[in-house]
Amino acid sequence: MEYQNPQTQSQIQTPQNASSSEEHTTLSLPSKVLHQVRTNLLFKSKWAELNGAMGDLGTYIPIVLALTLSRDLNLGTTLIFTGVYNIITGAIYGVPMPVQPMKAIAAVALSNPDFGVPEIMAAGILTGGTLFALGVTGLMQLVYRLIPLSVVRGIQLAQGLSFALTAVRYVRNVQDLPKSKSTGIRPWLGLDGLVLAIVCAGFIVVVNGAGEEHSSIENPDNNNRDEDKESERERPISRFDRLKEKIALFSIPSAFLVFVLGVVLAFVRKPKLVHDIAFGPSPMEVVRISRRAWRDGFVKGAIPQLPLSILNSVIAVCKLSSDLFPERDFTATSLSVTVGLMNVVGCWFGAMPSCHGAGGLAGQYKFGGRSGACVAILGACKTALGLVVGTSLAAVLSRFPVGVLGVLLLFAGIELAMTSRDMRSKDDSFVMLVCTAVSLVGSSAALGFVCGMVVYGLLRVRKLGSEKPCSAMWMHGSGTP
Repeated sequence: MEYQNPQTQSQIQTPQNASSSEEHTTLSLPSKVLHQVRTNLLFKSKWAELNGAMGDLGTYIPIVLALTLSRDLNLGTTLIFTGVYNIITGAIYGVPMPVQPMKAIAAVALSNPDFGVPEIMAAGILTGGTLFALGVTGLMQLVYRLIPLSVVRGIQLAQGLSFALTAVRYVRNVQDLPKSKSTGIRPWLGLDGLVLAIVCAGFIVVVNGAGEEHSSIENPDNNNRDEDKESERERPISRFDRLKEKIALFSIPSAFLVFVLGVVLAFVRKPKLVHDIAFGPSPMEVVRISRRAWRDGFVKGAIPQLPLSILNSVIAVCKLSSDLFPERDFTATSLSVTVGLMNVVGCWFGAMPSCHGAGGLAGQYKFGGRSGACVAILGACKTALGLVVGTSLAAVLSRFPVGVLGVLLLFAGIELAMTSRDMRSKDDSFVMLVCTAVSLVGSSAALGFVCGMVVYGLLRVRKLGSEKPCSAMWMHGSGTP
């Protein structure tokens, strides 16, 4: 005699339950969305998430500060909008999805005095509109599927090494951020000296080590994993191991402590900074864009930015997100749409054109970010600062030790570059390194992408033609009469 659940039986016997359950499902849809948002913003570890929020500042602060001081960018508006972007993307994706300035547009603005705020905003709106169109039509997902992994890894490696090289330059040389150039060798001692940067870097290495292994990147044999687990069980636990476990529970926020140290040193270097702070939000107004600004923004800003945004802000971020968080489903379509909407809305009010970035995601993951709460914390802080102090915050950031910023950027770049270590075959490594070399030397991710795709296509054609190398076929051919 089979057992029947009384609850199930009663549900079958009463037809009214079917309609009531459907009504309950309809009514509970907003609550389901709210539950999903709460889950995405759930703290995995409070200190770790707070620490991870600092991993993106190495790229954010120098670019935004330079544009604020040299091009009169509205820092208050930028902080408010990028803060809201952080909170929304954290709630949507449930991972530390970064919001970074568009680097190609920023580079053009810093190198060209005629490229002002209207041109910057025009470039951001046009770039965002294009990405939004690619996402809505599904073309971005098609591009994502067609680009081979080795080319994506080449772009990631180039971006990571570029960040690392910039970070080393920040540490070694005194920087004039508004002019984006070095002014001399950094002294060893002082409140922004080499010793301070080295101590901060050493502190982060001791606390965080080389980072966690990514299961989707490092995939050893299951037998080896079982052997490692058995050996760990057989090994007796020492007092030192227990001490390390206790320390790990506290999750020392190394990057957060380093950033707080930088803020304290900024006021120590110039105590009168307190008088430079004006409380209250900066005035927000719609940017007036002329025809000439639209033209220059498209030609000088949007055209060089689009390849970088497609490759690093969408394709590379989508792949890296899947590597770091394999349990979550990311699509190039959703990333393209969110980047597009951020700029189509915010740039009209003077907010810096923004995008996602693989380097920012790697940096936040490196320092402990594992959920959307990581970027939500950062977004809340940005929004609060934008509303409370506005553009006057630039006075504080201008005294922030640049060497400390370089240290944060260095670890973010290394973490991004390390994702390329899963290239097992020689062909994949060859394509990746060609793409990386061209991207770094030519300072163009688009050029590196084109070269990588060409090399990948040639290798595929060569494999289809013959399994033997051409040199071996030539030697065999020369030996026959």
